[in-house]
Amino acid sequence: QEPLAESGGGLVQAGGSLRLSCAASGRASSAYAMAWFRQGPGQDREFVAAVSGSGSTTFYADAVKGRFTMSRDNAKNTVYLQMNSLKSADTAVYYCAADRREPVVMITTGEPDYWGQGTRVTVSS
Repeated sequence: QEPLAESGGGLVQAGGSLRLSCAASGRASSAYAMAWFRQGPGQDREFVAAVSGSGSTTFYADAVKGRFTMSRDNAKNTVYLQMNSLKSADTAVYYCAADRREPVVMITTGEPDYWGQGTRVTVSS
């Protein structure tokens, strides 16, 4: 069983909303820091949002601040990314990530302990 499993991607019109989910299991402990990254067509993978293991602290890339909200439910070992006011520039494969260290390590290195398989988000203009 893969440690991280994303769901919730799809096709949405610009201005619409989607919610991504990432269920952690096995080796990816519910106490791990979690993050979302994305990779758009022809682009490098980039950081989107992160949350600490306790859920008390969140981090966002400037491009998504005010539009995206990351949260976690440790009872369900699941994190969420609520994406509102979507733009065509948000079109990408979104990857869930987990790391036993502080979120800033994932944000700065882009090298977490675990990656999910990715879920595709397409925003049509």
